[in-house]
Amino acid sequence: MHGEYKVPGGKLVVVDLDVIDHRIANFRLAGDFFLEPDDALALINDAVNGLAEDSDASTISFAVQGALPDDAMMLGFSPDAVAVAVRRSLARATSWTDYDWQLIHGAAYPPVLQMAIDQVLSEEVGAGRRKPTLRIWEWNEPGVVIGSFQSVKNEVDLDNAAKYGFQVVRRVSGGGAMFMEAGSVITYSIYAPTDLVHGMTFADSYAFLDEWVITALKSLGIDASYQPLNDITSPSGKIGGAAQKRLGTGAVLHHVTMSYDMDGDRMVEVLRIGREKMSDKGTKSANKRVDPLRSQTGLSRAEIIERMEQTFTRLYGATADDVTADELARAKQLVEEKFATEDWLYRVP
Repeated sequence: MHGEYKVPGGKLVVVDLDVIDHRIANFRLAGDFFLEPDDALALINDAVNGLAEDSDASTISFAVQGALPDDAMMLGFSPDAVAVAVRRSLARATSWTDYDWQLIHGAAYPPVLQMAIDQVLSEEVGAGRRKPTLRIWEWNEPGVVIGSFQSVKNEVDLDNAAKYGFQVVRRVSGGGAMFMEAGSVITYSIYAPTDLVHGMTFADSYAFLDEWVITALKSLGIDASYQPLNDITSPSGKIGGAAQKRLGTGAVLHHVTMSYDMDGDRMVEVLRIGREKMSDKGTKSANKRVDPLRSQTGLSRAEIIERMEQTFTRLYGATADDVTADELARAKQLVEEKFATEDWLYRVP
């Protein structure tokens, strides 16, 4: 059995193994990583040999870590990366190209309906009724999207939001507030089986799921990189941020908002971005902290999205698709039952 895992921003980890009497045997680790001391490779091989074939990722990672000497150095990979590769070799984790991806870039929807569509498409993928999907959002009105656990009054100046016509909505994933104006952001969602990120920590899965967009941005001349936990950044400033939700139905929802052309002064009027939140960001101004894609590329929003779609399709393959009538109907029902209700919006006042 053979498994591979390319660490986001790191190296390729390759494993080969057999399974004998439900135990891993003849395990061999390889790759273009760096490992010291030299005999640590044999120690890792010995640690994995003999593990049960149904060992979960944490068990494999713990065994690898425990076998390493105190002075061991792993550069470009980690015990968790070895575990992912092992799980893939045993067909308990998957890679991008194992799936028939769909690409949606269609109609613009109001902010509250976007929240419901995210939930519906995630559930559809988890139930196996929809193939894994990348969706590029379109907006035709302004909105503020707060994370599942954020306080409305702490994050948003509701008077200014109303004054400038911003609809305030709450999404199902965690993370911070998103300031959205029509034509000023690029937002996408990935709806995938959880097997795609099986064995990965949340931190690793964020970088893994956004590696393709880093590639797309680099192809446009942007020195983009991932800054843990969930920021896409460049030497010129932050570009965007990610949020994620793993559903019990067997799907992962991962979405990203990147700033294309922001009104920083308006943003700090609508969002309550306090001193404590900015204290570890190396700047006293949220306005100065974000550097939009327009200023870095000089390209239109449509041109940047086109490159993103081309990059995703080249790397993983994708077929053009759209939200179905049934999915849209269910989303509209969810708006009435959940996302447009005060109970949901003010679940954390």
